[in-house]
Amino acid sequence: MTDKIEKGPAENPPAGPGASGLPYEAIKAIPVRHYGRWVSGVVVVALLAWLVYAFANGNVIWATVGDKLFDPAVLSGLGNTVIISVSAMALGLVLGIIFAVMRLSKNPVTGAVSWLYIWFFRGTPVYVQLLVWFNLSLIFQYINLGPIYKNETVDVMTPFMVALLGLGLNEGAYMAEIVRAGIQSVDEGQTEAAHALGMPQTKTMRRIVLPQAMRVIIPPTGNEFINMLKTSSLVSAVQYTELLRASSNIGNTAGAIMEMLFVASFWYLALTSVFSVGQYYLERRFARGSTRNLPPTPFQRLKANLNMFRRTEVAR
Repeated sequence: MTDKIEKGPAENPPAGPGASGLPYEAIKAIPVRHYGRWVSGVVVVALLAWLVYAFANGNVIWATVGDKLFDPAVLSGLGNTVIISVSAMALGLVLGIIFAVMRLSKNPVTGAVSWLYIWFFRGTPVYVQLLVWFNLSLIFQYINLGPIYKNETVDVMTPFMVALLGLGLNEGAYMAEIVRAGIQSVDEGQTEAAHALGMPQTKTMRRIVLPQAMRVIIPPTGNEFINMLKTSSLVSAVQYTELLRASSNIGNTAGAIMEMLFVASFWYLALTSVFSVGQYYLERRFARGSTRNLPPTPFQRLKANLNMFRRTEVAR
């Protein structure tokens, strides 16, 4: 004989759409009002408007800024800025790879030398390093490499050479740490597998480790190069005619100091903007191995939005 089990009220819900038999009511969602956002937005816009008004009515001849943007001397200084930035960055990248490998070496001598190089050039201001190279002739009258090369230090240490050594050696110390971090981000199993296949250490580093480490190395390297474009303005102190020095020379001669500083600022912004776009696409290229679906580029997003707008117009 089986017992009949009766379900309680919790197991037998009442008939009807609602618990009380009444129809459900639509929920009316009321968005939360963020008054703080509106207030902060109004304050920021007001400050920006005040700043624009102040500069527009300040003692600045804006016509001079427009006239001097494409002055031949300014464009020549702009070219020198790009040349010294690219050259110093290339030197810093080469030195960074060398000293990063030395730092990771099991040889205690090379590891100590690499640590000492990084410690010294990261610990002293780049401006001081530039002045030391510029006044090197006070210490060494001649640069004597025996039968290979001998010349007076004044003739060797030209403004370009001083700028290259000052910026390049300083950048090499920072790049060494960036490259070291990139190398250490690669799984050790990759190196062990390469050694199991008979690859020597040098070939393993060149063909296996460094290509995979580039995904980690590229973003900070791009930031370092953009910073190099701005740091290159310091070489005006060693008489290298880059963008800032060329602009300052015109400003001192024409009595338009502030106007020429605005001209230099415009070109620095233009350079950093252009190279930032290049950095973005370079990072996307090296991210292909780690990300299956790359996020759309700004142009792809713009194209998608335009297509969506066109489809909406056609549907109407």
